[in-house]
Amino acid sequence: MQNPFKPTAGATPPDLIGRAGLLDEFEYGLRQGSGAPGLLTIITGARGIGKTVMLSAAEEIARTHGWAVISRTANPGFLAKIGDDMLRLLDELGDGPPARKVTAFSAAGFGLTTQLPQERVPDWRRTGEELLGLLQAKGTGLVITIDEIHAVDRAEISQLASDVQHFIRQGLPIGLIFAGLPSAVSDLLNEGVATFLRRADRINLHEAAITEVTASYRELFSRSGIDVSPAHITEAAEATEGYPFLIQLVGYYLWMEADKAGWTLNEDNVQMAITASQRRNTLVVVESALSDISEKDRAFLDAMAEQDGASTAAQIGQAIGSKPNVVSKYRNRLIAAGLIESAGYGKVDFAIPGLRQYLRS
Repeated sequence: MQNPFKPTAGATPPDLIGRAGLLDEFEYGLRQGSGAPGLLTIITGARGIGKTVMLSAAEEIARTHGWAVISRTANPGFLAKIGDDMLRLLDELGDGPPARKVTAFSAAGFGLTTQLPQERVPDWRRTGEELLGLLQAKGTGLVITIDEIHAVDRAEISQLASDVQHFIRQGLPIGLIFAGLPSAVSDLLNEGVATFLRRADRINLHEAAITEVTASYRELFSRSGIDVSPAHITEAAEATEGYPFLIQLVGYYLWMEADKAGWTLNEDNVQMAITASQRRNTLVVVESALSDISEKDRAFLDAMAEQDGASTAAQIGQAIGSKPNVVSKYRNRLIAAGLIESAGYGKVDFAIPGLRQYLRS
């Protein structure tokens, strides 16, 4: 049997655990058309929380409703690539691209002189108006998704937001969904494009409930004929901490262990799967998250790691020798970066599973 779990960035998992209803507003907007609030959405959350998966789910919903989809990552030059995508859609939906032009013909020598059309450099707004008008006439529209907006060029995103706002004012059927780390979203909303983007729906992704993870594991393994006790399923589910990337990792390694053991799982198999998952999570998520932080940020996190649970500002300030205003500054920055999260009044805790253990080691 093929392993159904997909612990790879952006891959669609067998079950979107804990995500039921999050895209209902977006789907409703597809039925309502231009100007519906759900057609402008920003998805945020920590690394590995499932932002790209949610984008993929939104794209699939849009296609199911007959909308065209352009999907891009916010690499340099992404706006020009969206323009190219629009031109291709126009070619598919319209009369096709400009053909080779005949400039001369000689009957005696059977000669034919032709000239290729000049390369089309799209006027983004004009191309968008033409495409959206064509889609609107067909009773559909266009959804653009942009992933990893922490890497975005601010001039490009400003232009994109300006043009999308123009399309909405024109009553054209356009949808725009961003996904990125909380820090990127906060920066974006505090800049020149904020007036428009602040109206967007916000989907802040969090961990799934362990009971939901347990139920999903139980259903999937039972349906696949894998022999595993309820206690071991619960043990595996608790090891994920409800974190979507770990849900996929643990499930993937459980399946691999079951494959090797004749489609049965015991305590040793479960422990091997959990250990392999934690090792992979450390490599892919934890070390990546720490790669671009400052020494002061690291000292703040080290101070938090000394506690077994949530940390107070006083505990952190004492550990790093900083005043409350300095502690507050680093606290806000690390929350925006998706590394820590509020854990009640005056307290913070780690937002990424395995981060505390990694810092301690």
